[in-house]
Amino acid sequence: MKLHRLLALTALCSLASTLLPAPAAADTVAPSQFAGLRWREIGPLRGGRTKAVAGVPSMPNRFYIAAVNGGIRRTDDAGRTWTSIFEGHSTQSIGSLAVAPSDPNVIYAGSGEGLQRPDLAIGNGIYKSTDAGATWTHLGLRDGEQIPQIAIDPTNPQRLFVAVLGHPYGPNVQRGIFRSTDGGKSFRKVLYLNENVGGYDVQIDPHDPRIVYATLWAARQAPWEIGSSFEIPGSGIYKSTDGGDHWTRLGGGLPARMGRAEIAIARSNPNVVYAYVDAFQDAGGAVYRSDDGGAHFTMTNDDQTTIGQRGDDLVAIAADPKDSQTLYLTNTSTYRSTDGGKTFVAIKGAPGGDDYQNVWINPNNPNIILLGSDQGATISVDHGKTWSSWYNQLTAQMYHVNADNRFPYWVCGGQQESGSACVSSRGPWGQVNERDWHPVGAEEYGYVVPDPLHPGVFYGGKVEKFDERTGQTQEVSPNPLRLNGYRVVRTEPLAFDPLDGHTLYFGANRVYRTRDGGATWTTVSPDLARANWAMPSVIAAFESADPRKSKRRGVVYALAPSYVHEGTIWAGTDDGLVWLTHDAKHWKNVTPPALTPWSKISQIDASHFDDRTAYVAVNRFRLDDLHPYVYRTHDGGAHWTAIVNGLPSNQPVNAVREDPKVKGLLYAATEDSVNVSFDDGAHWQSLQMNLPHTSMRDIIVHGNDLVVATHGRGFWIMDDIEPLRELARTARWNAPHLFTPELAYRVRRNTNTDTPLPPEVPHGMNPPDGAILYYTLPHAARRVTLTIRDARGAIVRSFSSTDVAPKPVELDKPSYWLRPFRAPSAAAGMHRFVWDLHEAAPRAANVDLPISANDRDTPYTPQGAIVAPGHYTVVLDVDGVTASQPLALAMDPRVHMTQRALDEQYAIAHDITGLMDDSYAAMQAAGQRHDAKGEARFASFNGEFGALLEVIDGADAPVTAAGLHAYCTLRQQSLNAQHKLPVRNPWCNP
Repeated sequence: MKLHRLLALTALCSLASTLLPAPAAADTVAPSQFAGLRWREIGPLRGGRTKAVAGVPSMPNRFYIAAVNGGIRRTDDAGRTWTSIFEGHSTQSIGSLAVAPSDPNVIYAGSGEGLQRPDLAIGNGIYKSTDAGATWTHLGLRDGEQIPQIAIDPTNPQRLFVAVLGHPYGPNVQRGIFRSTDGGKSFRKVLYLNENVGGYDVQIDPHDPRIVYATLWAARQAPWEIGSSFEIPGSGIYKSTDGGDHWTRLGGGLPARMGRAEIAIARSNPNVVYAYVDAFQDAGGAVYRSDDGGAHFTMTNDDQTTIGQRGDDLVAIAADPKDSQTLYLTNTSTYRSTDGGKTFVAIKGAPGGDDYQNVWINPNNPNIILLGSDQGATISVDHGKTWSSWYNQLTAQMYHVNADNRFPYWVCGGQQESGSACVSSRGPWGQVNERDWHPVGAEEYGYVVPDPLHPGVFYGGKVEKFDERTGQTQEVSPNPLRLNGYRVVRTEPLAFDPLDGHTLYFGANRVYRTRDGGATWTTVSPDLARANWAMPSVIAAFESADPRKSKRRGVVYALAPSYVHEGTIWAGTDDGLVWLTHDAKHWKNVTPPALTPWSKISQIDASHFDDRTAYVAVNRFRLDDLHPYVYRTHDGGAHWTAIVNGLPSNQPVNAVREDPKVKGLLYAATEDSVNVSFDDGAHWQSLQMNLPHTSMRDIIVHGNDLVVATHGRGFWIMDDIEPLRELARTARWNAPHLFTPELAYRVRRNTNTDTPLPPEVPHGMNPPDGAILYYTLPHAARRVTLTIRDARGAIVRSFSSTDVAPKPVELDKPSYWLRPFRAPSAAAGMHRFVWDLHEAAPRAANVDLPISANDRDTPYTPQGAIVAPGHYTVVLDVDGVTASQPLALAMDPRVHMTQRALDEQYAIAHDITGLMDDSYAAMQAAGQRHDAKGEARFASFNGEFGALLEVIDGADAPVTAAGLHAYCTLRQQSLNAQHKLPVRNPWCNP
């Protein structure tokens, strides 16, 4: 961490061929050259939208959940803790889960959110596990993109039905209801209408697996935001009585034209079938009941206003497995009916709407209920009286990322469904925990930008101002009632002028500017959206459902003020235009010629080095186009070059950023990955490392760190990207190379003085504890040594690949607290080693773990003295070939100590560790002489010195008079006991 220094498918394929350059040559930098880089997750520590839920009837404490972009998790303790079990797979977007009733080890997972809504994520088919989630196999249905429901035969885990919703933004044939009888090795489409109608729900009669119910949904998201979906005729509820070979559309009592529908079969009486049916084109929904297996339905609920809202994206329905009169329904709250669906009472919900997505009830015990919501998953084991937390699921969906200039810096953005969050990049307790983040008053979806001149003040949403000092939020929008042609969508850009920290820009359909914190605004652009455009072919079948047709509806979606010329601003719209002004008055259309309407300009980055260079990320996902599009201009938009060689071919790009220190070093965030280019975009290669494959919505460079906002796994930080900068300058080394270490800060590992947080408490990761040292080896070596020398050339610490882990110490506490032993690697490739800024540990009679403990990251105490800030040298020795680099160590900026006080503290602590070594040696010598009294005496000295070391070196503060007196007294007593002559000491004998 470093402080920041002040269209049909054919048409689409044809278009892609005109926008994309020819395939590229090989990567410019071998991935092994930067393989040691790592990402760390920081939160925020709260859940995100979770639609897929499943339990295990025979194991009442085991449940599975899947966030729509956060992977799959399992709990074996009824939601007290959750373990991620889907890491490393090519998607983290999951919309459905099903556990085989006859074999709880068999689980099927359908990828893609399985919804029709803005800002969704798609998947790549269906997965299967036969070992309770330990391992997964991809089965097929890759082009279905969204799988909202899976039903498994209650007696045969090899037989299943899959509802495939299909492409959310275009037509495709892999949609409808599919059946497999061989465990997913093959699938047969058994219910299908056309390329615009997808499968949404499928349920098997628990007593007769030949009886299957399914729903189809004819809906399409528009390339622009409409809040819901366009619908055309084609939706309906179907039933098969021969295992899916033949289907009958159900009608008696159901609406002739309907939207999305869900089915629930009463396990206690399977003739009772419930359906929630959303009325056609979002006119409200209702519950219908059949007592004859779907032959006839009757609308049951009297009050549509309670449960009829949000039927196109929230409602799920489930019948109590032992009482056919009891029914559960999810919406903005979760409701229960005990009279067959006539009346409903909310049993779980909150002001503002938790927005529940799904419900599962244990068929053996209806008191056990699992809910999936926009906030995460929650479990009740007492029929809904109490519920487990969703603040233990790190699945936050962040939209954008910005960071302030404090130390530690705070990472901020809007969070889908929950609002907003700022998270500290470093927590004082050795980790980023629940105390190290807070909301910042902005609405979900949006940007959050810190005020560069007023620490603790943030602007977000459209537009809200939050002040940490008061905790209050003020609406400061330029048009709070959105009158007079003012248009906004869910996400609108906010950006401070990097050359004038007083100036904040905001994008709606026009660009607005404030220089007084939102008290007043000035309009600095005309309406920048397209005035006229042709209906994209991907939405043509649904054109009749659009009441506005081709009216002006776009907005400004990206803003990039110049880093080198005040007044220059780049702007991009969600309907595919790029604009440039040099005076915040006169705007020029500089759109790349290849762009068609509704090619969303998702992000623009103005160059840090010249006023005519910019990089534009274009996202055409809403045109059913998954190709990546990034454009570069070096002449103010007169000419554009597509720069996508090496980017994944099926991942839209959400953001592109230029490194502020190295020209031509670029970073790109796509729907599934982070990528880097060392040559101004000519070639791209993966920078994924240990990042999960979730949607990367935004990325920034902050000081020496790279920070990414994921839409399903919160914020992640790559600490110290100096190696990437060196690679951009040099590309490769044929000899061992030691990268220049970034400025390191002397920050205490963990300042907690109370009982440590339990390992079960979820947390993010702190940056590495000390100085990060990167080196690369072209070939494997016999021996690698890293040596740190001080300004005088004296060795402070040395580490070798041949170092052996110390003998384990018997402790009276669990070993899971221990920090693993690490030695420099001698393998070929790039490696990271962290020096914790301590000298070698003294020899101690009593070795223990401190109360300032972290799960699997706690060093033994006593540690060696922590060194003083100053200038050091790192020397890399590889089989006799050496390289060196300077290392600057600075004090924690929050601490105020003179250099003299720091030097004095270090010198005394260093001397104490030497006295500990001496007393330990004397103790051993006494033991060899069988001098029990002497052995005990020197062991006592050793222990007292260890305690004194914590007094002297335990905090960043000057040595107290009492501490100095204790040191001098104990030092003299120890020397006397060893019959050593006193040595002049500047602190004890001035």
